[in-house]
Amino acid sequence: MLKAILVAVVLILISLFLIEVFQGKLILSNVIFKVGKFELRYYSVFILTAIALSYYLARKRARKEQIVVDQLDELIFYAVIFGIVGARLFYVIFNLRYYTRNPIEIFMVWHGGLAIQGAILFAIVTCVIYTRYKKGVSFSAFQILDLGAAYLPLGQAIGRWGNFFNYEAFGGPTNLPWKMYVPLRFRPVGYLQYEYFHPTFLYESIWDLFIFFLLTGYMSKNRKNFGEVFALYLCLYSLGRICIERLRLDSLYLGNLRSAQLFSAIMIVVGFVLFVQRRGDLN
Repeated sequence: MLKAILVAVVLILISLFLIEVFQGKLILSNVIFKVGKFELRYYSVFILTAIALSYYLARKRARKEQIVVDQLDELIFYAVIFGIVGARLFYVIFNLRYYTRNPIEIFMVWHGGLAIQGAILFAIVTCVIYTRYKKGVSFSAFQILDLGAAYLPLGQAIGRWGNFFNYEAFGGPTNLPWKMYVPLRFRPVGYLQYEYFHPTFLYESIWDLFIFFLLTGYMSKNRKNFGEVFALYLCLYSLGRICIERLRLDSLYLGNLRSAQLFSAIMIVVGFVLFVQRRGDLN
């Protein structure tokens, strides 16, 4: 009973805080503290928290599946490193005009600018290479990809709140009741006259949280073969991203196409084919 009351109080306080921010009565700072040239930003804290919590839960699940946790830790270390590299590389490639003029900014990840598509792609490749060449590995590529796919959405849901403090990853102007006030200095060119925008970071956070509960439940009760959870993640996350990306003002483009939507469409096809194949493969 006491726990339920505490949870309710916390949720009410968070809701009141969000209302103040969304109405523009409270303007956020993206910096927690600064010492000289060093800044600790909320973005970095949320990303690190997301990684730590997802790792903790995945590790607990790994023990149930007789996975050697030392090997899991080693793989996660590589996957996180190369995932960050991939996320930054993907973002930089689609913003070459800016980064060729400001090359030092390429290494300033704490300023924001990570593309989840690059992180996912590099992390998948890392998992495949590790399971293929690591001697005596205690898990298959599909088994570990399932584990990552089940708990990654929770990390994504948490990480999106770093965008909230940065006043980024928001959508177009709106007058919906849950509209979010964006200070003038954060509004993109062409939208300076608007004050309220779609909180697309919130839409994706909620969608990711839904995927997390759905996939962890599926993995525990309905999975018949390794690879199914990973395939469902590709389909579900990509479906949500295609819908939400339509609202965003900061999309990366490949010609006239939004790169996130193009990548997501490909992943839906890959995920569907993979799910059908893995669900039917009971060997």
